[in-house]
Amino acid sequence: MQRLRQRRACGCLAALWYLLVAVTAAAAADADDTPVILATVCGNTPALDPESFDVSFVNTLELIYQNVTRFGFGAAASGEGADAVFGLGQCLAYLSPTDCQLCYAQCRVKLPHCLPDTGGRIYLDGCFLRYGQDNFTAVASDANDTVVCSNATVSAPAFAASASALVLNVTAAAPGARDYYYSASAAASDAPPVYAAAQCWRSLNASACAACVASARDRVVRQCLPRAAEGYGLNAGCVVRYSTQPFYLPANATAGSGSPNRHIIIVVIASVFSALAAIGIAFAWAKMRNRRNDHHEDMDVSSEIIRVIAASHLSFKYEELRRATDDFDHINKLGQGGFGSVYKGVLSDGREIAVKRLFFNRRQCAEQFFNEVRLISQVQHKNLVKLLGCSVEGPESLLVYEYLCNTSLDHYLFDAFKKTALDWERRLEIILGTAEGLSYLHNASEIRIIHRDIKASNILLDERFRPKIADFGLARNFTEDQSHLSTGLAGTFGYMAPEYIVHGQLTEKADIYSYGVLVLEIITGRKSLNSVASSAEGHSLMSLIWKHYSEGTVMELLDPNLREQCTEEEAVKVFHVGLLCSQASPNLRPPMWKVVEMLGSRAELPRPTQPPFINIKGSNAKSDSSSSGSSGLRSNSDKSPFSLNQLSVSGVHAR
Repeated sequence: MQRLRQRRACGCLAALWYLLVAVTAAAAADADDTPVILATVCGNTPALDPESFDVSFVNTLELIYQNVTRFGFGAAASGEGADAVFGLGQCLAYLSPTDCQLCYAQCRVKLPHCLPDTGGRIYLDGCFLRYGQDNFTAVASDANDTVVCSNATVSAPAFAASASALVLNVTAAAPGARDYYYSASAAASDAPPVYAAAQCWRSLNASACAACVASARDRVVRQCLPRAAEGYGLNAGCVVRYSTQPFYLPANATAGSGSPNRHIIIVVIASVFSALAAIGIAFAWAKMRNRRNDHHEDMDVSSEIIRVIAASHLSFKYEELRRATDDFDHINKLGQGGFGSVYKGVLSDGREIAVKRLFFNRRQCAEQFFNEVRLISQVQHKNLVKLLGCSVEGPESLLVYEYLCNTSLDHYLFDAFKKTALDWERRLEIILGTAEGLSYLHNASEIRIIHRDIKASNILLDERFRPKIADFGLARNFTEDQSHLSTGLAGTFGYMAPEYIVHGQLTEKADIYSYGVLVLEIITGRKSLNSVASSAEGHSLMSLIWKHYSEGTVMELLDPNLREQCTEEEAVKVFHVGLLCSQASPNLRPPMWKVVEMLGSRAELPRPTQPPFINIKGSNAKSDSSSSGSSGLRSNSDKSPFSLNQLSVSGVHAR
């Protein structure tokens, strides 16, 4: 009963935070700040080898990510034969970079529902994502083209004529416009204004774009007009849309207009005006406490949790932390993650602390805060960052940690000058200490905990460069009788296990995979996420390591700073452990207690199997296009070459 009451309290607090950020009760009731899904089309042919196909699927969508979120468009391919997966993603040009990331993140989470089918596509209100076994990137129209018409209607007789003429104009202009995108509006004297936009994917050429928008236009005009207030023509290579709402205008021009994108606009507004959200928190909290409604019991439980925390040894006064950080001065800012910023502070007694200040632009922040307090306060280990307390009574919620003077591992490991401070002994201690910390979380603590976001930036270093695992906001705990958790996608692409990305089933093996990637980064001094772009051969780091390991030349990838500091036997052993942890099959990855044992003994290790990796030549690759195992893509339009660059980092949904 107590566990149930705690769950209900967390849900209530999450809804409350979302209410305060959105400043409307309706938004809290929706409990959804994700783009609207317009249509999802899955194939009907299952993959011959689902496990191998899943790996190619993950690799392809990870390659697409960075270009989509930077440029609004990306295309890629990986795998060969029956395991080949082509992919294409595009945001409509009117989305801001932030909205594009939100939209793509939702696509990325929902599209795996089509697996194990060998093809699928998803249209969201603002973006598109598709995968398949064949190269469909030049296809403008196919049998899965469709139309979506709104249920809202317009009765004005002149509306249909005005909307039809406008849609005709934008579709005529789009093939010759920049990025194949054109938008415009029109208004008749006796009808509401109408707004329209047309956009083709950048993989088409101009003539294919013209055919695509003409087909989508005819279908949407024929099926949605004369009465529907909004219509979408969704083709394989383009989207045509009209609406009575100015959907393509910036968020600040449409606030309060009732646009279908209001949930995305709420996120953007809240992010920019976080100070206003803090004021709203205090006001709405006082209001909510006095309301007598169906959620009265939940609010009582939430209030009780806050009172318990405030009365415990974990509680800090908000004013005390504000003074300690000089009012959160930018000079004291240590870093920023997906859920908040971290500041250095000095308490009145001289103790140095790190204060995590949570963002209030997403409702999950409330869940993260209480999740982090609850989990970290229950675990103590020399390789886990120590939670000193929190503040819950001020205008915003704060977490207080021990301060570690050498910040995070990534600040040293990927800096050409600072990495010299990480000699062989220190790197080995970081590898072993991180393994010991994870082994404790998985096996030795009172509760089984999966971290879900092991990466270099979440490994903090003390004055002697000893590692401490940090940032437990995404962590989840298991009961003794659970084999796995089914959960939404969260973490950082490039470190996330393929079976977790595809199926959403979380086990300790996901942390072990992330740890394996981290180990390989530590010993090579290279970012796994950047390796496709920086590699002369167009290979990912995992691909290069596996190639050299198979050929017995893995020492060529050892960080040059380490070559005079360790023996070949020592280095190869660490490579070996990293590959064992990052194998494609989760069942083959050793548990963390076994990893600790492997690192400390001279026993013979089992031979690793091939990890999931990307072996694709992108626009940055320098080797000849005939290189074995590689594939390249280029747009049919000269103005839009495909760029297949590094793996992605996601804060999606997730971070």
